[in-house]
Amino acid sequence: MRNSIGLTFTCLIFFVINCFSQQSSNNNKASRAAWWKEAVVYQLYPRSFKDSDGDGVGDLKGIISKLDYLKSLGVDAVWLNPIFSSPNDDNGYDISDYRNIMKEFGTMKDFDELLAGLHKRKIKLILDMVLNHSSDEHEWFKQAKSSRTNPYRNYYHWWPEEKGKPTPRYSFFDVNNDAWKYDATTKSYYLHYFSQKQPDLNWENEKLRNEVYDMMKFWLDKGIDGLRMDAFQYASKDTTWKKYPEGYEKEIIKYYGMGPNLHQYLKEMNKTVISKYNVMTVAEGAGSTLEDAHALVDEDRHELNMAYHFEIMDIGNDPRGYKLTDLKKAFTRWDYSFADKGWLAIFLSNHDVPRMVSKYGNDSLQFRSYSSKLLTTLIMTMRGTPFYFNGDELGMSNIKFNNIDDYRDIATINAYKSIKAKGEDVQTFMDKQKFISRDNTRTPFQWDASPNAGFTTGKPWININPNYKTVNVVTEEKNPSSELSYFKKIVALRKSMPVLVYGDYKVFDIENPDIYCYTRTDGKDKVLVLLNFSTKAFTYTIDKQINTTAAKLLINNYNGVTALTNNKISLKPWQSVVFKINQP
Repeated sequence: MRNSIGLTFTCLIFFVINCFSQQSSNNNKASRAAWWKEAVVYQLYPRSFKDSDGDGVGDLKGIISKLDYLKSLGVDAVWLNPIFSSPNDDNGYDISDYRNIMKEFGTMKDFDELLAGLHKRKIKLILDMVLNHSSDEHEWFKQAKSSRTNPYRNYYHWWPEEKGKPTPRYSFFDVNNDAWKYDATTKSYYLHYFSQKQPDLNWENEKLRNEVYDMMKFWLDKGIDGLRMDAFQYASKDTTWKKYPEGYEKEIIKYYGMGPNLHQYLKEMNKTVISKYNVMTVAEGAGSTLEDAHALVDEDRHELNMAYHFEIMDIGNDPRGYKLTDLKKAFTRWDYSFADKGWLAIFLSNHDVPRMVSKYGNDSLQFRSYSSKLLTTLIMTMRGTPFYFNGDELGMSNIKFNNIDDYRDIATINAYKSIKAKGEDVQTFMDKQKFISRDNTRTPFQWDASPNAGFTTGKPWININPNYKTVNVVTEEKNPSSELSYFKKIVALRKSMPVLVYGDYKVFDIENPDIYCYTRTDGKDKVLVLLNFSTKAFTYTIDKQINTTAAKLLINNYNGVTALTNNKISLKPWQSVVFKINQP
C-alpha cells in the first residue's frame, strides 16, 4: 500500500510539473537565443589526443594536425582541459603559471596557431580556469611559504602552529584525506582541498582576485570564446574554520560548496571581466541543489551562464549497475527546473568519470556499438548544451587496468595507498577502479590500427586500450554504420532542428525500468525520442497523448526500417529512434 501511494504521488508530481512546463514554455523566444546554447561542445583532453613529437604526451601541435577531423565532426566549440604551465601532479589541474603553456604541450606560438586554426574552421575555444587552487610550484606559493610577512602570504590559507592543530578539513586526494599540510619553514599549515601540491587560493584577498581577473583578460583578449570554472564552487571558504559534524565528507558539497562570499566574487568577476566579452561561462559543480545552480547561472544574477551539475554523474557509480528510473528522474527534475530560466550543460562523460558506454551503456562486444549510439542520442536530443568527451564518438570504452602500476591518476594512486595502509580489501578496491577510475577516460585517442593507435611514435604516457585495432577513426570513417558516422549524423540533425535545442521536454512512462520515452516540442515542431536501455527486445506502447500517425523516422541506431503502428513500436536491445511527429 505504501509503495502504491508513493508511486501515485510521484506520477502526480510529474504530471503537475509537465502541465506547468507546457503553460510557461516558449516565452520571449527572440531573447532566448545564444550561440553557446546552440553549440555542440567537444571536450578534448590534450595529453591524450595526439602527440606530434614522439615523447608519448599529446600536445598542441598534435591537436593542430587534427583540426580537419574536428571540423568533420560538425562540433561548434572545443573545450581544452588545462594547458597552462604545470608540474602535472594532477594532470594540469595544478597550475604553476597561468600565463604560459605547459612545456610538454608546446609554446604560446603553438597556442596562437591552434586558436587561429579553430576560428578559421568556425570552431570556438573554451579554456579550463583552475581558480580554487594553484600548484605549490607557482611563484605565488613559493613566495608565500618563504616567510609569514611575505607580500604573497595572504594569497593562500594558513594556520599557525601556535594555535594548535587546525580544525579538521577533508582532502579529496591526500593519502590521509587531511587537507592541512605542515610547512616547517614558517611553522604553519596550509590548506589543500585536493593534493598537497594544490594549495587553495585565498579568494578573501582582493589583490589575489585582481590578479586572477587580469589573467582572465589576458586569455580573453587573445580571442578565446569561453571559460569553464573548475571546482570554483569551493573557492569561498568559511574562514572561521568551525568544526563540521562527524561524517560531513559524505555530503562534502553541502559543507565545501557555495561558500559565504562566492556570489560576491562571481558578481565582481562578471562586472570586471565576463560582461566585457561575448563568451560562454560554465559553472562546474553548480552546488548541491537546484537553487544553488540557479543562483550561479540565471541571467538576472550576472554571474555565470551555464550550469554543469553532477547529479547525473553520481548515478551509475556502482559496478552492479543503476536504475534507469533514477537517471530519467534526474534529467527530468533538472530540465523542468531550467525550462524558463537558466541553462544547463548536458553530458554523460568527461575527464573525471569512466567512459560513458562502460558506465551507462553496455561495453560487451555484442552491445557496445548500439549502446554507445543510444547514449549519444540521449545527449544530442536533450534540452541544454551538449558536452561530448573525445573518443566517445568512436565508442571508446574503459581500459580496466589490473595493476596499480598502470594507473597515472593521483586520485586512484593515493586512494590505493590509503586502502593498503588501513589493511582494507585491495582487490575489491582494484575491481571498482576498473569501473570507476578517471584513467579510464584518459587513455590515448584511437586514430588507427597502427602501433600505439596512431597516437604517438614513442611510449605513450598511459597504456592504450587494446581494442584500438577495431575501435579507431580510420576504421569507422569507412563504415557508414559506425559510431563515428552516427555521431556526425545526429550532430547535423540537432543543428538543423531548433526544436532539439530550445523545444520543451516532456517525459512519458517515467517509472518504466527499461524504456526512456520523451518528446521535444517547439510550436508546431515536435520530436519523439525512444531509448531502450536494456539487452531485451520490446514491443512498446506509446502514450496516446502522442499522435504517431504519419510519424517520420529521423535517425535510428540500427540499420533497417523501424515503423510505428497503432502507437506501438518494436525496439531491439539498446535501440534508439527519433521521430518527427505531426502537430495538429
